[in-house]
Amino acid sequence: MQAQNIIFPAQILRGAGAVSRIGEVCGLLGSRALIIGGHSGLAAVEAHIRYQLAASSVTVVGREWFGGVCSESHIHRLAQVVQATGADLVIGVGGGKALDTSKAVGVETRVPVVTVPTIAATCAAVTPLTVRYHDDGHFRDLFPLNQAPAVVIIDTEIIAAAPLRWLAAGLGDTLAKWYEFRAISAGLDNHSGIARASIANSRICYDLINTHGPAACDAVRKGVPDAALEQVLDAIFMFAGLTSLMSSGAHAAAAHAIYEGFTVCDKTREFGHGLLVGFGNLCLLALENRSDEELLEAIGLARACAIPLSLREIAELDSTELAGVIDMALHAPDMANMPAPVTAGALYSAIARVEHQAGLL
Repeated sequence: MQAQNIIFPAQILRGAGAVSRIGEVCGLLGSRALIIGGHSGLAAVEAHIRYQLAASSVTVVGREWFGGVCSESHIHRLAQVVQATGADLVIGVGGGKALDTSKAVGVETRVPVVTVPTIAATCAAVTPLTVRYHDDGHFRDLFPLNQAPAVVIIDTEIIAAAPLRWLAAGLGDTLAKWYEFRAISAGLDNHSGIARASIANSRICYDLINTHGPAACDAVRKGVPDAALEQVLDAIFMFAGLTSLMSSGAHAAAAHAIYEGFTVCDKTREFGHGLLVGFGNLCLLALENRSDEELLEAIGLARACAIPLSLREIAELDSTELAGVIDMALHAPDMANMPAPVTAGALYSAIARVEHQAGLL
């Protein structure tokens, strides 16, 4: 029997002001830190991180923009910076692409990584996985890593201050854990304890968002963290992460394939991974021929969580652009996990049904 390899993050800190402990945790991991992040993320927390590191005698040897896209060329470029500066620790700051890049740099250079998500758009802060793109932003592949972050710092004050669309993206991406697992579960070996734990965590993701998602959105609108936001962040980061970490097989399907399709279009590529996955969730339910009642319930939850319900909310696409998106989605690796082949006609029909049902609410 093949050995299982389940890689967990070593420590997760979650709460208001959690970033104030970054000096403490980094001091246990190294003494020379390279900070890698996105422009917005660095603007939000870099000064505070530097202050906390200085207080713990951790030297910042540099700060680097991650490059705007998590690509092999940017990963190699930043790995060379780690080696040139003698950094023994990488601190990744920002959203999913910045954190995925930072994690891959840590693996390539064999140094520990601390992730500081400044938005809650994906579970990238915790997973030993990088979603790689080509330099032009087109989806390339899912690249497993042999280490997870050493520490994940989830500061609810920072995330509450970010734009609502990024929390909505996290809600859409995390709801996919349940919707997609359910869609493909018949073809998986679900009898082992690990597989059952993964399915249970995916259901917890759905239940927490169904219960607390709308209130968490209100907290972000106000810019003040509360208990509802904390529960939702646990779903986005911890329980979604556990779902992926403990999955013994495929764990994505049409919703992520539809997102991957959107990456070929200049108008939609940067709209937001989780927002596009969130729309893909609804299309997945339509592809499964779920009842109108169930689809309307999912659309209602998506609307309450600020997830787009139609193509028009994402971008105005002409027929050629939409055909390109559909073609890429049909050929994306995750679409192959669907229990039955999906055709272009079925996907067009699913989108039309979602948009029609959304118009009834």
